[in-house]
Amino acid sequence: MNIMLTSAGRRNYLLKYFRDSLGGNGRVLAADCSDYAAALQEADGAFVVPPVNAPGYVEGLLELCLAQRVGLLFSLNDHELAVLAAARERFSAQGVQIVVSRPGVISLAADKLMTAEFLKEVGLGTPVTYASLEEALRGLEDGEVVFPLVVKPRWGTASLGIEVVDDLEQLRLAWRYGQLRLPKLGLGSGASEGEGLIIQERLPGQEYGLDIINDLNGRYRTTFIKRKLAMRGGETDKAVTATRPDLLEVGRRIGKALGHVGNLDCDVFVHGKECFVLELNPRFGGGYPFSAEAGADVPGALIAWAEGREPPVGWNAPREGVASAKCDRLVRIMPQHLAGFL
Repeated sequence: MNIMLTSAGRRNYLLKYFRDSLGGNGRVLAADCSDYAAALQEADGAFVVPPVNAPGYVEGLLELCLAQRVGLLFSLNDHELAVLAAARERFSAQGVQIVVSRPGVISLAADKLMTAEFLKEVGLGTPVTYASLEEALRGLEDGEVVFPLVVKPRWGTASLGIEVVDDLEQLRLAWRYGQLRLPKLGLGSGASEGEGLIIQERLPGQEYGLDIINDLNGRYRTTFIKRKLAMRGGETDKAVTATRPDLLEVGRRIGKALGHVGNLDCDVFVHGKECFVLELNPRFGGGYPFSAEAGADVPGALIAWAEGREPPVGWNAPREGVASAKCDRLVRIMPQHLAGFL
């Protein structure tokens, strides 16, 4: 069982987790469009590939996977998920299983307005969300929301383009500025004019991260919970594992209703006795290592399911109260070890 991680970037820790789960019975390969990507330097095989929107990307990636005898493929980038979801059956026919949800799930999670509507449909709390400035102004006038509010791209990622506003003047300026810079950020380029932004209430309370785990058939299996201690660049930087029945129920309801495949990274705010779900990311997110450091083994479970066997004992029982923090380290760039496919 060889594993391929695409858009590998800085996710060196995932190389280690998959390598540990394989136990020597396979290789962990990495691909990225930059030959300076840190993960390429520590993979068992590293490949420089074109950007995901380049012509022939899917064909070249399939050829690469076949040449390297890849059994499971994972993307670590939001922009690649839709492309691979559309190509999943094509890869599967050649014996390469892409661990990605169906296109409808990817579309729903990428669209923050659709996400809010889905969460309301399944009876979960979510921030009040407006698709236009006019709707938000009416909501303020009617007392449905109060400042501060958040203006963000509807199809955003990695906290790009988010503005917190405290009054009407800031709200109008942020809305106009957001519309102007959407093309520069590369977000919502396919939306009609005025549809690329949303306005949400800013949630109070303590933020938690959930890893909601479904198997390869989209069946719910478990949820891992972390209390976030610090954020950095839109990603969890410090966190401690926790056990909360209310958040376990949130994860169960999302996993069963959504039917995603593999790991789904989810942000939740808890205020008093209420839980508000903010975002869904159907991939390994930046919060997974905090579960892994406490003993969770999602790679081991996914490999086992792909091979038709039960996951290792204890894969779904991370220890409570384990605090971890990310840190930067240097990785020597070794371009002579890299290969390309186009």
